[in-house]
Amino acid sequence: MFITCLDLEGVLVPEIWIAFAEASGIPELKKTTRDEPDYGKLMQYRIDILKEHGLGLKEIQDTIAKIDPMPGAKEFLDELRSFCQVIIISDTFTQFATPLMKKLDWPTIFCNSLEISEDGMVTGFKMRCEQSKLTTVKALQSIGYETVAAGDSYNDMGMIKNSKAGFLFKSTDKIKSENPDIPAYETYDELMAAIKKVVLA
Repeated sequence: MFITCLDLEGVLVPEIWIAFAEASGIPELKKTTRDEPDYGKLMQYRIDILKEHGLGLKEIQDTIAKIDPMPGAKEFLDELRSFCQVIIISDTFTQFATPLMKKLDWPTIFCNSLEISEDGMVTGFKMRCEQSKLTTVKALQSIGYETVAAGDSYNDMGMIKNSKAGFLFKSTDKIKSENPDIPAYETYDELMAAIKKVVLA
């Protein structure tokens, strides 16, 4: 019995923070988990910048409302779900992810939550658990599932390396060169073929 575990941003939808950096004209917000492996440090950096510019949840959600899944993402997910259980495991937040899940026809997502003040400012964040992607994959394995995982960033490496099969998808040259043993793909067709080879073997 297999469950495929997928990252969200950079795999199924564009990077939310990069889209918001472009919309707000604040280039510092383009930094993502592809650049900074320490997620807590990255989020505090983002929160400090938002505070400095007086930007809150509403402004970010206004940008997210204009984001569509990457071309082919919904079709990929639909086909994958036809023969395998799928969970999206993301370090994003429910306040960001919900509109995007609607556009992907409501797949299951495990993510985190933001702490928002009464005036709508982002004051902090609550992680679902430590090392959420790796912890989730190990928990699924403990109840009898084999996992297949795909992602693009440093925070995906735990779930990729600890699954029966793991893949990099649309990742950076730096991450690919640091992990030459992990198959890397650029198209949904390639990733689908690789997952099918494992799950339907």
